[in-house]
Amino acid sequence: MGNPLTPWLSSFTGCLFWIWRSRLILALGILAGSASAWSQGIESIVAPGKLIQGHVKWEGDCKQCHVKFDRQAQNGLCMDCHKEVGADVRNKTGFHGKNKPQDCRECHTEHKGRDAKIVVLDQQQFDHTHTNYPLLGKHQKADCVKCHVAAKKYRTAAHQCIACHKKDDVHKGELGVKCENCHKESSWKEAKFDHDTARFPLTGKHVEVKCAECHKNTNYRETPRTCFGCHQKIDEQKGHKGQFGEKCDTCHGSKLWKTLHFNHDTDTKYALHGKHITIKCVECHTGKLYLPVKLSRECYACHKKDDKHKESLGKDCASCHTEKNWKESPKFDHATSKFPLLGKHVKTECKECHKSAMFKEAPKDCFVCHQKDDKHKGNLGEKCAECHSEKEWKDTQARFSHDKTKFVLRNAHAKATVKCDACHKELSSFRKTPKECFNCHQKDDKHEGQEGKQCEKCHTDRDWKVPQFDHGLTRFPLLGKHGPLACAKCHTSPRFKDAKTTCVACHAKDDKHKKGLGPDCGQCHNARDWKDWKFDHDNRTKFVLDGKHKTTACGLCHIRATESQVFATSSDCYSCHVKDDVHQAGFGHRCQLCHVTSSFKTLKQKAVNPGGRVSFSPPGLQEGISVRLSQPNPRSPS
Repeated sequence: MGNPLTPWLSSFTGCLFWIWRSRLILALGILAGSASAWSQGIESIVAPGKLIQGHVKWEGDCKQCHVKFDRQAQNGLCMDCHKEVGADVRNKTGFHGKNKPQDCRECHTEHKGRDAKIVVLDQQQFDHTHTNYPLLGKHQKADCVKCHVAAKKYRTAAHQCIACHKKDDVHKGELGVKCENCHKESSWKEAKFDHDTARFPLTGKHVEVKCAECHKNTNYRETPRTCFGCHQKIDEQKGHKGQFGEKCDTCHGSKLWKTLHFNHDTDTKYALHGKHITIKCVECHTGKLYLPVKLSRECYACHKKDDKHKESLGKDCASCHTEKNWKESPKFDHATSKFPLLGKHVKTECKECHKSAMFKEAPKDCFVCHQKDDKHKGNLGEKCAECHSEKEWKDTQARFSHDKTKFVLRNAHAKATVKCDACHKELSSFRKTPKECFNCHQKDDKHEGQEGKQCEKCHTDRDWKVPQFDHGLTRFPLLGKHGPLACAKCHTSPRFKDAKTTCVACHAKDDKHKKGLGPDCGQCHNARDWKDWKFDHDNRTKFVLDGKHKTTACGLCHIRATESQVFATSSDCYSCHVKDDVHQAGFGHRCQLCHVTSSFKTLKQKAVNPGGRVSFSPPGLQEGISVRLSQPNPRSPS
């Protein structure tokens, strides 16, 4: 068995530990509170003055508006509290967003006492165009208090006209709240409404009519929009007494009431043409004029007495005759039949083919009529239309389409100067004529067979003397000024493939870099113009050009000749600026740590040492290490 006092001693020791821990935590809290109170007391002592009444709750908590050692951060804290102003600045709207960006303290200076006014607005000089509501017309001369209610923020002023002009609305809200649709800022009484936006656009003389003549009261929406609503009295006294209904606009127009504009072509299903335009209405409308009487639109209904064919051709008179003159030559369109008339057939009289009134019995085959004209004596068959045409029987090439054969005639082959017998030596063996170019053009081959027999690779059927070789199919497409060059400029012999494709082979004399930039001229120059060169040093190399490097000539850095595109030029500053190093390599070769590319004499991050000399801490050096220059600081008291 253990000691009976052990549990009691263990419990007593634990209590002593917790009492000691609680007192330690209390002591640390008191010390922390004292330090905080001491810090706030110091900030209160150094404060330049009391805050305004609106900021009094932040009197002892400076960090709400200030960030130690960062004055610019104060703007962000201001806008964190004044969220509406912050939103204007971020979105570039409102007075604060449209003005030139500046610190809040430039206009709103604090610590001037409880009753100080840190918002001072000169109403006479205030430019309202910097707000979301520019003033126009009479608004420019209106007092601010007319729109901006006292004790309320300026931004809360309403933008809608009705907010201020509700008492001026004689329409009692009938036309909505968008007063600006009719009224202007120059004068409330000068109302101008665009009637074209309404359901009744004004046209003709309606434009000159005063509003009150149609709008008898302020109830604009109930004004009638039909002609009869206003012109009923005219129709009863001087017009048709309601005989023609209420659709006055069917005949009358808004430009002039007495001028009728009824269009029989568009307003009815029967358009008037030819002599139908000049005849009187009553000649067709034998009943009451203009009433919806269903008249026949068939010609035969009126022209039965004029039918000389006694209905043998049917009752569709319009297929041959026209409204211009019934007695004129018929307008029958032979193209709608199975035998369209072409060439000399157009001028041929009907009776030469149509021997009787049974027109459909007329033959449609050429050979029936032209058998006497067949000089081939039938050895080419009876399909005369394959070669001959209706335009001229003797023109044997007029109709025959060589495109239907395996050798399509184009360009020079299709010209009339090339006769059939130039290729076809025998009339009975047209299909056995060879189709290869070399068979006919062997005498024209200046290459003496070197380029093979496929002449069409370079020459065309447009003109044998003009080559049409597509250089784009080779390894060297012709671009820019290479296009119009004569072939002999590059091809000095018929062995065209021996021509070199490198730029320097032809442009060695144009290389002003003396091979310093390699043999591939196309990296900078282009075929459009040798002088129009461009090289993107930033994206195509590992050395980005900035500052004065942008205007430095290539030859000042690339001074070694090379036969490849791998340049031995160093990217180290010291390799070019050794002559500019007044430190004599005392600070190493990394000039960029202190100098900038815009000017070698301009240093980075200047500062003044207590000793009176200019020093600076270049980026990349260890903290606390400075480089001293030899010249003294001109501002030093020494």
